[in-house]
Amino acid sequence: MAAGGWCGHRALRALRAASGSRWGRPAVPEPRAVGGSSRRLCAQAERGVSYEELKELKKSSVVHIDVRERWEVDRDGKIPASINIPLNELVEALQMNPTDFRELYNQKMPAKSDHVVFSCFAGSRSKQALNFATSLGFSRVQHYPGGFEEWAKHEHPEKK
Repeated sequence: MAAGGWCGHRALRALRAASGSRWGRPAVPEPRAVGGSSRRLCAQAERGVSYEELKELKKSSVVHIDVRERWEVDRDGKIPASINIPLNELVEALQMNPTDFRELYNQKMPAKSDHVVFSCFAGSRSKQALNFATSLGFSRVQHYPGGFEEWAKHEHPEKK
């Protein structure tokens, strides 16, 4: 699925349904979300966490993935207990063999049912990461729109 994720896919399907179909076939009924509307599903997938929420989540078993480039992490530091997986590696990393993932990132690979929060510098790449993960079937994903920039205003970053 494209970077627009489920919500982008849903909008494209709605446009096709309104005009019949892009390929001249009858429009296919829209898939329904189990236990709620697909609009609510999109809203949950796009939900960001605040600094306070992330700080609280980090006390539990949340998997925090920082999608900044390695040179950014080397230069600026990182949010403690985050795994650095640059955005351009993310899709491949989330589909790796768990043994290879552990070897490359020194962490246990997140399961599709794990609570995962993505961050970057200021929220743009983490939003893309959220969409990628959702399209791969990860069901409990969020992003931190404030990113490293906001975190560093409240906390001292962890340096290598």
